[in-house]
Amino acid sequence: MASKAQQQPLGLKIAVYGFIFIWIMMAAFPFAWTAWGSFKVELDFFSIADWTNAITGERTKMTHGSAFTLAGYEGAWIQEEFWRATINTGIVCVFVVCTSLTIGTLGGYALSRSGYRYTFWLLIAALIFRALPPATLVAGYMLPFFEWNVWGILPTAIIVLVAMNQPFTLWMLHSFFQNIPKELDESAKVDGCTQFQAFRFVIVPVMWPGVITTGLFSFLLAYNDLIVTSMLLSESNRTMVPAIAAFLGSTYNEGQVMFAVAAVVSATVPLFFLVMFFQRQIVSGLTAGAVKG
Repeated sequence: MASKAQQQPLGLKIAVYGFIFIWIMMAAFPFAWTAWGSFKVELDFFSIADWTNAITGERTKMTHGSAFTLAGYEGAWIQEEFWRATINTGIVCVFVVCTSLTIGTLGGYALSRSGYRYTFWLLIAALIFRALPPATLVAGYMLPFFEWNVWGILPTAIIVLVAMNQPFTLWMLHSFFQNIPKELDESAKVDGCTQFQAFRFVIVPVMWPGVITTGLFSFLLAYNDLIVTSMLLSESNRTMVPAIAAFLGSTYNEGQVMFAVAAVVSATVPLFFLVMFFQRQIVSGLTAGAVKG
């Protein structure tokens, strides 16, 4: 039983839990409000006359006979074929993550075990490349893509996203590999393993949480990208984020706002479940990368 000196004062507990509750509510409110509004019509969710219409759904009742409607989801997924953008996003994310992790694990392991001075300068060069604005990097790819007639297809966007993501992946995995003692490699070699076998069967299983954490960040970069995919992909090959931007329209084109709201909810829900599923590996990987072993 904890002593009285170790017990927190009641007022402090109330303050801490109150702060956590308020923080969670503020963080969750934008998504909860957007999810709620995705089942309304535009005149309710963006009502100027009375904001309570977004809650009661007066115009939605008049239009659809119910306070809730799936018209936004039907328009986005069926009428505008948002499912095509979802498939394109899945293809891009899978190839970007697999390619980035393959190059990153091999490169990060090699650099972490290298004793040459050029290792540091390679990492610095990668960091400088990653710090450049994405728009400036994409501009350098557009001319050869046009000349080779490969603009507008998914592989071009995948190549550029991998190139942009690779420095970050290399740095992150390099830090994870540095936290693994070199004695593990040496022990594996004594047991008869080659360098690659030691990497595959001994090192990678140890740092698996770090691989998952890095893979998730790579996935999020490809999943949420707007600049690269909007500049390099044609309208028929759009991914989800450019498709949502197209729903919103512009000062020159009228948008379909409720289609965009429904698409935003559809794109956000998978991320929530993905993070919840890998939460233990993410925390473990970030902890391993932050502590020198």
